[in-house]
Amino acid sequence: MNAETIVSSEKLLADTQKWKEIVLEFQKPSLPRAVWQIVNTLGAYALLWYLMYLSLSVSWWLTVPLAILAGAFLVRVFIIFHDCGHGSFFKSRTANDIVGFFCGMLTFTPYYHWRWEHAIHHATAGDLDRRSVGDVWTMTVQEYLEATRWKRFTYRLARNPFVLFIVAPLFLFLVLQRFSSGKANPRERESVQWMNLAIVLMAVGLGWLVGFKAYLIIQLIAMMVAASAGVWMFYVQHQFEDVYWERGEHWDFTAAALQGSSFYKLPRILQWFSGNIGFHHIHHLSPRIPNYNLQRCHDADPLFQTVKPVTLVTSLKSFNLRLWDEKLKRLVGFGAVKHLKRQPNRNGKA
Repeated sequence: MNAETIVSSEKLLADTQKWKEIVLEFQKPSLPRAVWQIVNTLGAYALLWYLMYLSLSVSWWLTVPLAILAGAFLVRVFIIFHDCGHGSFFKSRTANDIVGFFCGMLTFTPYYHWRWEHAIHHATAGDLDRRSVGDVWTMTVQEYLEATRWKRFTYRLARNPFVLFIVAPLFLFLVLQRFSSGKANPRERESVQWMNLAIVLMAVGLGWLVGFKAYLIIQLIAMMVAASAGVWMFYVQHQFEDVYWERGEHWDFTAAALQGSSFYKLPRILQWFSGNIGFHHIHHLSPRIPNYNLQRCHDADPLFQTVKPVTLVTSLKSFNLRLWDEKLKRLVGFGAVKHLKRQPNRNGKA
């Protein structure tokens, strides 16, 4: 962690009470902004499906680009779903649940089950002793050195860019989300079953309308774009060189939010499609802030602007970051462990 980051972090942590007072204003949902976002997102997504339906009688050369654009809008649909899960999109809990369920159907994600898992992510992000739920599999250097050859191979495979950003996203949304966790409560488990039923009904309806082969191709293209973009965004938001990871006894919520969640500064059009979620440091400080207020909160006080942004270009460095070095307090690549001697594991085997 560089000196500039340390100074900024110390200042932010020292002003904990100040940021708590600032974010209160931006936690208030706005019905006009929420409704307008539904119109320009869900409305646009519905229009794209209509245009794709018309284009099928003309040429797939028109349909495929429209499906790709639909995938970009699905990212924005997921942000609305995400905010509803936090209870921040609308003031009404019922409205959040209804819109959240509908957006979950469009993104193939069970609303209550995802909300439960995502709450765990917010409560444990950056805690080395509470990994595995709602995050990207991250091993420490020592854990990697102590792992069996098979586990190291599996980890390398999971961290391969093609697997991580192409294969895994589709598997996550199309397969894994169809099953509930054994640790989930009855409501969360039932939400998976209800969502599976809703997705089947949606697929049958759209398949009957546009043709089942056409529906499968369109849906797969849109989901591939949305899932890959979504996983990449999540990855960059918590996988950068100076990210925050600490053991449980030293873990701090404010530090985890401001140092462990990036400010992903994107071009305006990409910021729009990603629903301002690049202001992830603000989001983790206060998940009750709806996405349409995140930039307003960030711009409200110089306190938040001391967080060094990650740009589209600099975020590409994250491709090579694979392991957490507890001594250096930063993410490193596999190359950093080549010169290190493998330590005995708990069974005494090298």
